[in-house]
Amino acid sequence: MPLWAQLESELKRRIDAGDFDEGFPTDLALTEAYDVSRHTVREAIRHLNQGGVLRRERGRGTVVNRSEFEQPLGTLYSLFQSVESAGVEQTSQVLELGVVTDPAVARHLEVPDDTELVLVARLRLAGGAPLAVDRAWLPRSVAQPLLDVDWRHTALYEELRRCGAPVPDQGWERLTPVLPDDLDRERLDLQATDAVFHLERLGCRDGVPIEWRTTLIRGDRYRFVSEWSPGNASSLRPSSA
Repeated sequence: MPLWAQLESELKRRIDAGDFDEGFPTDLALTEAYDVSRHTVREAIRHLNQGGVLRRERGRGTVVNRSEFEQPLGTLYSLFQSVESAGVEQTSQVLELGVVTDPAVARHLEVPDDTELVLVARLRLAGGAPLAVDRAWLPRSVAQPLLDVDWRHTALYEELRRCGAPVPDQGWERLTPVLPDDLDRERLDLQATDAVFHLERLGCRDGVPIEWRTTLIRGDRYRFVSEWSPGNASSLRPSSA
């Protein structure tokens, strides 16, 4: 193995062991500690950055990139349950809760443009720290009881079950890396250059659309994993879906 790869392997081992939880060394400190050239250190760091193990932050230098929560793709999941199953309390701050009309959302839900929708917009926090800005629209005929829910510590699908409303059992989800606008960036406590996952979800019940959701979620705290096996094939979904 080239010297930089040996150093990369050693640094990855120490990162996994938690040696750098209090702060990652500077390039100069690493050259002195391992008695290697600055070029060797930079090449090892570059590969760790590319692999998502480390990231550069303005004003902080190189930091360990720890994704606290991991979610498999291809399943209907609850952000609330994903966070709480990791032993972290998930809470929410309501940003908007009310009845709206939105022609663009209505088209996703395959209802007339003037259909009344219940909008539940929340800042989702994990362990008290911002994790996601979540907005969900459902037809008022389905979601009227949600207007009376205390959203501080609960999940949307759980509340639908409690009021006897249909819960999505199929659908699709699309992930796109984006830069959030100024307001959502401030809510998520991000820097101007920090990207987030933009999730779009259409939830259906027995083939009927009942939920359109968009979520901005911090990529440094959450990651998605896809599993595959021989014989499983997938097809491309048109971008206009």
